[in-house]
Amino acid sequence: MNSIIPGTMMAGVRALAAALLAAGLAACGPTTPERAEKPAPLVFPSPPDEPRFVYERTLRSSIDVDPLSKESELRLMLTGEATTAEGLVKPYAVAVHQGKVYVSDTVDRFVKVFDFPNRKYYKIGDDDREPLAKPLGIDVDSAGNLYVADATRKYVMVYDASGKFARKIGGPKSFERLSSVTVDPEGNRLYVVDIGGVTSDQHQVQVFDAKSGNHLFNIGKRGGELGEFNLPRDLAVGKEGRLYVVDGGNFRVQVFDHDGKPIKAFGKVGKQPGQFSRPKEIATDPQGNVYVADAAFGNFQIFDPEGELLMFIGDRSEREAPAKYLLPAGIAVDEDGRVYFVDQWFRRVDVFRPAAIKENEGYLGRAIYPPEPKAEKK
Repeated sequence: MNSIIPGTMMAGVRALAAALLAAGLAACGPTTPERAEKPAPLVFPSPPDEPRFVYERTLRSSIDVDPLSKESELRLMLTGEATTAEGLVKPYAVAVHQGKVYVSDTVDRFVKVFDFPNRKYYKIGDDDREPLAKPLGIDVDSAGNLYVADATRKYVMVYDASGKFARKIGGPKSFERLSSVTVDPEGNRLYVVDIGGVTSDQHQVQVFDAKSGNHLFNIGKRGGELGEFNLPRDLAVGKEGRLYVVDGGNFRVQVFDHDGKPIKAFGKVGKQPGQFSRPKEIATDPQGNVYVADAAFGNFQIFDPEGELLMFIGDRSEREAPAKYLLPAGIAVDEDGRVYFVDQWFRRVDVFRPAAIKENEGYLGRAIYPPEPKAEKK
């Protein structure tokens, strides 16, 4: 009896492996007409209102830009080998340029790049001479140059479009508590937010020449009046060069002209839509609308250029799901209006597509869904 058991077990293992192999090969082959229906898209606002945004995808690791082939997935399933995917550890900010998605990771101390047009994933900031220590805010200019606010080193680190270190701006003598960096679309002016602190009066935005690194002027000082800041967090450039600054400790967004003259402010502390509880990063879209991430609300709110609330997306939740957030931080809007939203706790970046464009349109859409090659005429 004992001599029969090992053979039976071996036969079972072989049968299981054969079944898995057959299933994997079937998955690689043509699909059958009996295909499960695609679930309805998650849209915002929800019906019956007309949708303005569609949840599109989530970025977590290198596999999201360089996916495993079906053959590789089958091999891993059969052998039990571990994948070599590299994930986000504690993402903070996000920036996007023509289908390239840059995410700062404060624990791994890199900027991680999801390069969809070239189907590759790589890291920026591991240069032995000028390594990143704590990358926070990031931004990209129209030429693809990357600017990184390093909170520990107190420099803005600049990299060219290939990810090679180019130069650094500022330093410990310039900044007290570096928070974020924003470059204007032309790559001429650099706006660097110094959050200050409880014992500091250096709550301000410093403006530099982005090419030379020369300091030009400062915007604001500590206080609660228009044009003053209490723990500023981030800045975005809108239409006509307007500057939108998250004034975190005053629970508002302040609006300045191109030269730093205060225009107005909107928002106040509260729990209702249009108010703020813990505002963090900010972005603008091609139409000039303003997007503000709020870590306490677990959402981002969308305002028109004058500060009127249009809508919000997301809810605070301890259970992970699309548009559910526990510790959101960074936000960016690309050239086509796609929104990229970072959650530090769930270690991910959610992408929302404007409902007016198709999934294969725009820089990201064309990179992920390239057009089919035209058949040659005989």
